[in-house]
Amino acid sequence: MYLKKESRLLLFFIIALSSLFLISSCAKKEVVKETPSPAPETKKEEVAPPPEEVKEEAPVEAEEEIDEEALREELIKRISSQIEDVFFAFDRYDLSEMAKKKLEKNAEVLKKNPSVNVLIEGHCDERGTVEYNLVLGEKRANAAKEYLVNLGVDSSRIDTISYGEERPFDPGHNEIAWAKNRRAHFVIK
Repeated sequence: MYLKKESRLLLFFIIALSSLFLISSCAKKEVVKETPSPAPETKKEEVAPPPEEVKEEAPVEAEEEIDEEALREELIKRISSQIEDVFFAFDRYDLSEMAKKKLEKNAEVLKKNPSVNVLIEGHCDERGTVEYNLVLGEKRANAAKEYLVNLGVDSSRIDTISYGEERPFDPGHNEIAWAKNRRAHFVIK
């Protein structure tokens, strides 16, 4: 019985010790909250603003150039429609009254549009030698130029060239075709 009492005492002691251990392990642990330390202030680096988007200017400029070129072409087309060729009698380079009237109208158009220049082409019909027709074509072109200059068109705006019989307006071989080919033709540039 004595042992039994000791056993009980031992058992009680073990139970008490276990309970104590169990209670102590289940006790709430104090949670230590770590407060985050404030981040050390760093000097604010001056951050450069993001680069602005660079718009591609080239297409715009190209577009503007195209527009200017288109406008110039339109101007040349409009002026060319107002300028008339003048015609000459066979083997002549003097100006008829009709040719002078046309040149007066041409001079007014050119004076109103000082940004354009003109090339006067002298042409002949197929009769005569090539050399003779080149000289005659040159005289026709120069006669038209001189008349325009006398009417006030700046001579630096006028160039001349002779094609003789090389570029006929009408390829026919009769008087009607020849009359069309004896001319001073105006090219606006």
